[in-house]
Amino acid sequence: MATTTHPAQLPAPPAAALAISAELGRLIAAEIKRGGGRLSFARYMELALYAPGLGYYMAGARKLGRDGDFVTAPEISRLYGRTLARQLQELAASGLDEILEIGAGSGALAADILLELEQLGCLPRRYLLLELSPDLRERSRNTLFARAPHLLERVAWLNQLPPRFAGIVLGNEVLDAMAVHRVIRCGGDTLEGFVQFDGAGRNFLDMEWPASDALRQAAGELPLPEDDYRTEIQLVARGFIRSLGAVLERGVALFFDYGFPRHEYYHLQRNRGTLMCHYRHRAHEDPYFLPGLQDITTHVDFSAIAGAGRDTGLDLLGYTSQAQFLVNCGITDILAETPADDAAAYAPLAAGAQKLLSPAEMGELFKVIALGRGMTGPLLGFANGDRRYTL
Repeated sequence: MATTTHPAQLPAPPAAALAISAELGRLIAAEIKRGGGRLSFARYMELALYAPGLGYYMAGARKLGRDGDFVTAPEISRLYGRTLARQLQELAASGLDEILEIGAGSGALAADILLELEQLGCLPRRYLLLELSPDLRERSRNTLFARAPHLLERVAWLNQLPPRFAGIVLGNEVLDAMAVHRVIRCGGDTLEGFVQFDGAGRNFLDMEWPASDALRQAAGELPLPEDDYRTEIQLVARGFIRSLGAVLERGVALFFDYGFPRHEYYHLQRNRGTLMCHYRHRAHEDPYFLPGLQDITTHVDFSAIAGAGRDTGLDLLGYTSQAQFLVNCGITDILAETPADDAAAYAPLAAGAQKLLSPAEMGELFKVIALGRGMTGPLLGFANGDRRYTL
């Protein structure tokens, strides 16, 4: 887990990285000028993360792992991908023989899944990786080449969703990295968060502006307080789920991310939202610190994700904590395959399992949601502890 830090205490980046951030800052500044002195925060976040060649995910800096800014579950332990493969084995038995992973990351999850499915005798016909980042595309290729070269013929990389798809869709920490609209409730009115320059034209600052009709309507559907409340609405993530629903002919989509049901996300006491930035394994709350060199994320409103799925005819097949999902899929059995008296092999696996399962680590904050079309019967990962009723 990242340590919360004030931006002034964060380590300085090398000169080359500072130059990239400065160039991205000039690009964003030009958009602010063209917009009459303001830019929606959603657009700012999109540019900070995805501007071609400059945004956080589109430039070459290392993002994942111990040398990056954060660590995801597949990097913590191979138990994660191996356990997830047990759910995929069940789905393969129903005739779903293709997998589409949204966001390849380092390629660790794809390698773990493919190698485990090979052992289980149910390799997919194709494993597709939708990855926009040139850096992560290269890293995922290198990982798969090193760990599963004999399975590369089954793997292909995509730039966008296919026009039609039947199979299994996976997304690990994808939804939290999609741009959000910031919402401010003030005196009974709904305002939107925008970005401006300070008087000297050097620093980005928050500003508030009347919300668009679409954002005002979305906010009106939420249980937001009348005053002194700042939060986020994930219109982009909702749109992505609708797009996915439009192409998924038959199959299941599983998304793993940190977040809450709506009634928890928009709790009265969560009055400053959930936006968080990650830089060198330190967390802070300033999205304007070194744009392009830090990750910007928010928690996921899983009620909204379920609703977006329903909008395109997808069924809600399950929702639970990451810990419950992994236990249902047999993570403890997989761990037990390694003898406990073999300390060199067992200790790191047990430590990884602890991080994945502990309520104080990832076990409770991270959730799993399953959406699908044309599927019947309960899914293994939600056999116990299904929380669909909370959405």
